[in-house]
Amino acid sequence: MSLSSKTLSRRTLLRGSGVAISMPLLDAMIPGASAGALPTPTPIQRIGYVYIPMGFNPAEWTPQGDSGALGELPSSLQSLEPVKDQLTVMTGMDLQNAYPGSHATSNSAFLSAARAKLTESTDYFLGTTVDQVAARQLGSKSPLASLELAMDSANTVGQCDNGYACVYQNNLSWSSPTTPLPSESHPRLVFEMLFGDGGNVQQRRAALRKRASLLDSIAVEMKRLQNRLGANDRNVVDDYLTSIREVERRIVSAESSAKDNPLPDLDRPVGVPAEYAEHARLMFELQTLAFRGDITRVSTFQLAREASNRAYPEIGVADPHHPTTHHGNNPEKLAKVAKINQFHVSLFAEFLESLSKIPEGDSTMLDRSLFLYGSGMGNPDAHDHTNLPILVAGGGAAGLQGGRHIRYDKPMPLSNLHLTLLNKAGVPLETFADSTGRIDDLFDPVTL
Repeated sequence: MSLSSKTLSRRTLLRGSGVAISMPLLDAMIPGASAGALPTPTPIQRIGYVYIPMGFNPAEWTPQGDSGALGELPSSLQSLEPVKDQLTVMTGMDLQNAYPGSHATSNSAFLSAARAKLTESTDYFLGTTVDQVAARQLGSKSPLASLELAMDSANTVGQCDNGYACVYQNNLSWSSPTTPLPSESHPRLVFEMLFGDGGNVQQRRAALRKRASLLDSIAVEMKRLQNRLGANDRNVVDDYLTSIREVERRIVSAESSAKDNPLPDLDRPVGVPAEYAEHARLMFELQTLAFRGDITRVSTFQLAREASNRAYPEIGVADPHHPTTHHGNNPEKLAKVAKINQFHVSLFAEFLESLSKIPEGDSTMLDRSLFLYGSGMGNPDAHDHTNLPILVAGGGAAGLQGGRHIRYDKPMPLSNLHLTLLNKAGVPLETFADSTGRIDDLFDPVTL
């Protein structure tokens, strides 16, 4: 790393033994910046996708009335109140290429808007997903082109759903029609992917013993950097490195707890928090670190996989998720679906709120990020792909008009939304999959 120039490079790295940590956006990285006179840099382009399985209970999700300003949020979305001004609820979105209707096609079509080839073998064929289209444009600007995360370790071979190969159900991201990208659910492996050298279990444990903390190995260079920064930048760096250390501490704690547990758990690898919410929060925090350090600008996160039988007793839903969604309009089952929706949304809301509190230039990380949250299934009892639960968040710097509900009387292709968000992330495409145009009323017309 060179600190000889007055303006630091956005690619500034702190290097230690086997690690290289990218820095968040600092005033010192903006030409001509000075305390009290900070020019507005070009918004950093980043985009993220969060998937929930098995649709929703629309009665507890959909805002009242036609398109317009968001009033009182329905119960499933109430946790988003602190970031409501950067939230748009989209009603009436549609995925025609997910039919004839299955869990596998709900997942596979969500980011591809493509029709999956019906096969149980390895001759699967889908389409390049929107995140990977974005990664081709944005990936050259960051160490990792994209980050693929999940909450479940899942098989990628065999048949999982009505004649469809498991690969469709378990992989959100595809870099080509024949190349699914596996997701990582283990926080330690994600952390080392972002900040360390990786290696097998023995190598990782040896490295952990050799250096009590990742940050200790970069202490000297960190001190050199901070001596050349202004007070505001020093605070930003301190806060960022503190966040890294806290995530590292929680992962080590989770590993110790799992290691000391005498009961076998074949489904949960060592180091994964036992509680679902803590695991999800940790995965969201890792995404925050990856974005904040500009390690990647594109992410996907599967909050649970399709046909998951995970139960959520911590919120009063002791029944498995999948059977519960086959509700047959039973009020009790519909209420449980709504509770699960509310729980998943609350974790996303915490993530968004944390980004809204991280300054970046003259705005926040949330302002300079775009997120799409939702499912490829609408009514889970019917396995349909119409009237999907879709949220768009962030994007204030790109002109997103938040605090709104947009309702379509006729089905609107989800691919139109994908195309629109790609364009706002700096990817100049004219079409994507089966798109019929952009959704121009999502953003301020001046920015289009």
